[in-house]
Amino acid sequence: MVATFLRRGLVAGLLAGLLCGFFPLFVAEPFVDDAIQLEEAASAAEHEAAPANHGEEDLFSRSTQKIGLFFATGSFGVAVGGIFGMAYAYVRSRLVSNSEWSRSLSLAGAAFLGVFLIPFLKYPANPPTVGDPNTIGSRTSEYITMLALSLLVVIGTWYVARKLRERGTSTPVGQLAVVLGSVALVGVLYYVLPAGPDPGEFPAGLLWDFRLSSFGTQLIFWAGLGVIFGLLSERADRRNLA
Repeated sequence: MVATFLRRGLVAGLLAGLLCGFFPLFVAEPFVDDAIQLEEAASAAEHEAAPANHGEEDLFSRSTQKIGLFFATGSFGVAVGGIFGMAYAYVRSRLVSNSEWSRSLSLAGAAFLGVFLIPFLKYPANPPTVGDPNTIGSRTSEYITMLALSLLVVIGTWYVARKLRERGTSTPVGQLAVVLGSVALVGVLYYVLPAGPDPGEFPAGLLWDFRLSSFGTQLIFWAGLGVIFGLLSERADRRNLA
């Protein structure tokens, strides 16, 4: 059974990854190009001061990078889709809904919340030139810490909600308790963990557009994963009943 959901997750993840690759290609990449131009303009003086480094070129051109974007999103989708399929096999019987479609969308929504949205609100995506290059290591560890803790919050919220239902707690009381408790936990995490890098003089409009495009890419991926996985699961159910 796990192998079936794993294969289904791999297929759904690949398709969702390729689908979401179109969004950054046409929406996010222009903002990245603008940010790179700003970076090149800001480092022009350094190049003049060190002419030996002026002739250095990127390993891959921007055109090659854009083509490779689909390979990256597809690979990301396969990896995440496989994990999604195994997680679905574990929680499938523990979810409230009896529909494969609703279960898939519920799990995808929870994953979007824990894997992306909660960490994103604390550490939003930044284009090139934002942040000190010497702090990449510390910023990466802070983000990974936020990611792990946000997943724990989502898992803990699901577990508490399930226990409250089993004890017969009324729906309004249970939902309010779960929502308020999770919001309080996330607020504590936001307060305790270090702040993100200061964008400095980076254009606010370009920064906002870049972050919105990043949000859109992730939203399309997780929605696509939930929808495609749900459709594949519903199709398999119909075949089993036939």
